[in-house]
Order: sequence, then C-alpha cells, then structure tokens
Amino acid sequence: MIEARNISKSFGDFRALTEVSVSIEPGRLTALLGPSGGGKSTLLRVIAGLEVPDSGEVRVEGRDVTRVPARKRRIGFVFQHYAAFTHMTVWDNVAFGLKIARTPRDQARQRVTELLDLVHLDGLARRYPAELSGGQRQRMALARALATAPGVLLLDEPFGALDAKVRQELRGWLRRLHDDMHITTIFVTHDQEEAMEIADEIVVINHGQVEQAGPPDQLYDHPANEFVMGFLGPVTRLGGELVRPHDIDVSTGRHPAASEAIVERLVSLGFTTRLEATLADGQPVTVQLTRAQAAELDIGTGDIVFLRPPHPAGAAAGLVPASRPGSARP
Repeated sequence: MIEARNISKSFGDFRALTEVSVSIEPGRLTALLGPSGGGKSTLLRVIAGLEVPDSGEVRVEGRDVTRVPARKRRIGFVFQHYAAFTHMTVWDNVAFGLKIARTPRDQARQRVTELLDLVHLDGLARRYPAELSGGQRQRMALARALATAPGVLLLDEPFGALDAKVRQELRGWLRRLHDDMHITTIFVTHDQEEAMEIADEIVVINHGQVEQAGPPDQLYDHPANEFVMGFLGPVTRLGGELVRPHDIDVSTGRHPAASEAIVERLVSLGFTTRLEATLADGQPVTVQLTRAQAAELDIGTGDIVFLRPPHPAGAAAGLVPASRPGSARP
C-alpha cells in the first residue's frame, strides 16, 4: 500500500497541497483527477520522491520513504513528453535503465525483448524516436519505465500530447497492460472520461485538497459536492438543483412537478440529441435525449416542453456528505 499522510507543499507563496491524505491499494490503477493547477501532479511528484513535502509523510508498505531519494523507491515514471533519448534506438532506450543497473547482458536482452513484445514494438526495435508516431513513443516510454521491474508505475498526463483517436486507443491498451501485469499504477489526468474509463479508483483533487475518492461509479452517482458532480460529467440546473442532462424527463404534456420551457435548439449528435431550452425565468437548461426519445417527442424550435428533475424539488442530486477536506481513503 502507498500512503500519503497529511501532505502539505508550497512553492513560494503558492500553496499546492494542504493536509492531503490518500491511500493507494496494491495492484490497483488509481487516477488523480482534477483541473490544471489543482495539485494532482505535485502529489504524484511527492509520492515519486521528486518533491519533498513541507510536512506530512509518504509510506510504502508501511515504510516511511518521505526523504528516500526517487532512485531508491523502485518507481517507474512516464511523463507527457516522453523524455526519450533521441540519439538512441527504441531498443537502447528501453534497455537504458537495465544498463545503469548493471544487469547481466543476457538477462537484459531477454527483458527488453519481452517488453517490446508486450508493448507491440518488437518490429521497431532499431528505429529512433523521431521515426515513431506519438502513440508508439509513449508505448516505448512505458516499456522503459517497466524495464527495471518497479513496484509502482507513475504516469503524469501520459496521453496529454496525443490526438483524440490515439488517446482512445492507448487508454484501452493501458488498461489491458495493467490487467496483465497487476502493477500498482497511479496516473494524473484532467480528463474525466479517461479516468472513468480505465481507473479502479479516482481521487478528485482541487485547490490542493481532496474533494472525494472512490470507485468511478460511486463518484459519478453519489458525488460529495457540486464540484465533483460538475467535474465528472455534464450537468445542468433545474428546479434549484444540479442534475445530469440525461436524467431529466421531457414531455409535451403539463405535469404538476414539471417546469415549463421553450425549445431553443435541437442538436443531433449521432446516437444522442441535445435539447437546449429556456425556462420561464430565463434560465437555460440542457437535456440529453436518445434519438428514439427525440423522434417520439416530435418537437422543434419554439415548442413548449415540460421538464422534470430526477429528484423531488429541494433534494440533493445524489450528493453524499463530503469527507473532511484534504483527506480521503479510496
């Protein structure tokens, strides 16, 4: 288990982390999710040993490693911009850590061969980083991080520099790789879809504090507060509460619990249709419908519709009491 206990860290006058506590279970894939500048990368660097906290401690399997150098923590790193040795081939990049560790040549050759096969680069071993695509370079970086058999793999926005299609492909690939290797993995992202898709646990960090931690479904269905709800998917406001656009019931007939609205726009998005409407008080509302629902309603711009939230008026939209600020246990 990896534990960060009451971690605080400042850079000059900027407070990056305030009394942050998280626990990472062995063999899990955990996402640190939050907006830019929220503190997630700083927490990752503290866990890695690249930053020393002003206060608090980091423990790995019960051992205090707060001031243990990064090179002695058996941790593999992958960053957004690869940090590849451009003058070395793919093979030499992956073998670099083994060479530094003075691994016997035959053992190193076997390890590199296995890793290149694992990341599907076995046919590109003699190429240089400049001859690879972005996705291939990132897979090379992962192989290099895994070469010395680290106990923990840390990824800081690993797919941030890639286009949407490649990001999508690598998400699935990383999840399959993790399932095969069962290595404890922590990755930083600001992309909620990425975190929801591949993480076992999500820790939401904002303004240097933990807002909530838990499995993706728990955070989505029972957010601790409006920030978590808004960060983990689309939201809109109806009847004084924050709700998911796909949870709103739309009808053309009046209902006592419904709010009257006028349709401003209908946008077809493939399988779904986005309905943009305005309430009587001028407040805009967005509703997500399936194509079948939109066809059944048979409405258009200027029509009157009636919108009902998924919860009784005044009820919290699935919110759960927030944990103590700065503390969470996934």
